[in-house]
Amino acid sequence: MALFSSWNIGILVLAIYLILVGLATIAGLVIPPIAMGILALVAGIFLIIGR
Repeated sequence: MALFSSWNIGILVLAIYLILVGLATIAGLVIPPIAMGILALVAGIFLIIGR
């Protein structure tokens, strides 16, 4: 887990969100919009509060 020690959780959640959006776009993966919206909100909140 040393690789993630310098990252904050907001960056990690943002990375997961972007990967899922990319997969949904390229591979036609169906992800419920509410789940993507919640993930985006969580990433934004964590980035704002600096976690």
